[in-house]
Amino acid sequence: MQINRRLFGLGLLCLGLSACSRALPTRVSTQAPTGLPADLRPVPNAAYDAWVASFRGRAAAQGISQSTLDAAFRGTGYLPGVVTRDRNQTEFKRSLEDYLAIAASDERVQKGRAAFARHRGTLSALEGRYGVDAKIICAIWGLESFYGERRGEVPVVSATSTLAFDGRRGRFFEQQLIAALRIIQNGDIPASRMTGSWAGAMGHTQFIPTSFLQFAVDYTGDGRRDIWSDDPTDALASAAAYLQRNGWQRGVGWGAESPNGSLQPQPRGPRFATTANFRVIKRYNNSDAYAIGVGHLSDRIGGAGPLRMEFPPDANGLTKSDRITLQQRLTVRGFDTQGADGVIGSNTESAIRAYQASRGLPVTGTPSQALLQSLR
Repeated sequence: MQINRRLFGLGLLCLGLSACSRALPTRVSTQAPTGLPADLRPVPNAAYDAWVASFRGRAAAQGISQSTLDAAFRGTGYLPGVVTRDRNQTEFKRSLEDYLAIAASDERVQKGRAAFARHRGTLSALEGRYGVDAKIICAIWGLESFYGERRGEVPVVSATSTLAFDGRRGRFFEQQLIAALRIIQNGDIPASRMTGSWAGAMGHTQFIPTSFLQFAVDYTGDGRRDIWSDDPTDALASAAAYLQRNGWQRGVGWGAESPNGSLQPQPRGPRFATTANFRVIKRYNNSDAYAIGVGHLSDRIGGAGPLRMEFPPDANGLTKSDRITLQQRLTVRGFDTQGADGVIGSNTESAIRAYQASRGLPVTGTPSQALLQSLR
C-alpha cells in the first residue's frame, strides 16, 4: 500500500500537514512569522485583492461583521507557496513501513512518553470524561503536531483565502475561511494569533476551521476554545471530544498486530486485527496507515515494543536494516544523510548522488545492494 503525501500530519511532513476527513491536509502574529519561507509570505496580487473585495460581501451576508473582516484581513495576503503545495501534495508516496518508521520513530516515542508523563493528570481526566484512551489522545497529538512543537505558523486567513481564490477546491476553502472568521468573531482567538498549516489546519491537534466549530471544547473554562496556546489542554480535550462524538467505544482498544488479522496494508508485511475504534480514528484522518500509526504509537507510548513481524525488502532489494546501514555509512564517509532512520528521502538521495559523483559512478540517487556493498 502506498501512502499519499497528503495523508501525513504536520508532524510527519516537517515532515507538512494531514489531509484528513476533517481536514485537507500540520506562534503567531498579524504579519507573517519571521520563520516562514519566502513563498509563504504575502505577495501583491491584484486578482486576489479583487476576490477578497467580492468575498467580503458574501461573508457579511453570512453574518460576519465588518469589524471582524477588517481585523481578519489586516496584514494578510496572497501566499504563492500555499498554491504550490496544494497542487503538488499528491506526488510523494511512502510505504506503510516508511510511514510507521516516521510515525513511531524513536524520537517520537521518547517525546510521547515524556509528554504523557508531563500531562498524565489532564490525559487521565479526559479519558474519564470522554472515554477515549489517554494514550490514543497523546498519539494523535504526536502525529498531528509533534506534541505541540510544530503547530504551524501560516496565517490561517491568508492560507484559506488564497486557496479559495485559487479555485481548485474553492468552495471547500471558502467554507473554511468563513468558519475561521466565525471563530475570530466568537472570541476564541484574535485574528493576529490564528495560525496553522499551509492548508489551514490549526493548533496542537490540527483542526480545520469547520471541525473546530463543530467539535472544539473549552475544557479549561476560560471562555475560549484555545487550541493554539502553549497549554495543550483545550486541544487535547477537543481531540477526545471529536473521537467520542464520532462513536468511540469506551474500554475498547484500537486493534493489534496479529498474524490472523484481515488487514494487511503492505503485501508480505504485518497484519492487523482492528476494532470499531480503528474506524473512529479514521474519521480523524481517512487512512489505514494513519490509524495504524496512531494505534501503534499509542502502544509504544504505553511501553510496548516495535512491531514483531518484519516488512519485506523494498523495490530496491533493501531491508530497513540495510537502508539504515547505507545511511550510516554514507554519513561516515562525509555524505551526510541527516539521520539514519531507514527512510529514503531527499537528504539520502542527495547524499547518494554526491557519493556516486565522487566515485565516478552513474549519478542516480537510487539506493541498491551494489551501492551498499561499495560502502563496506
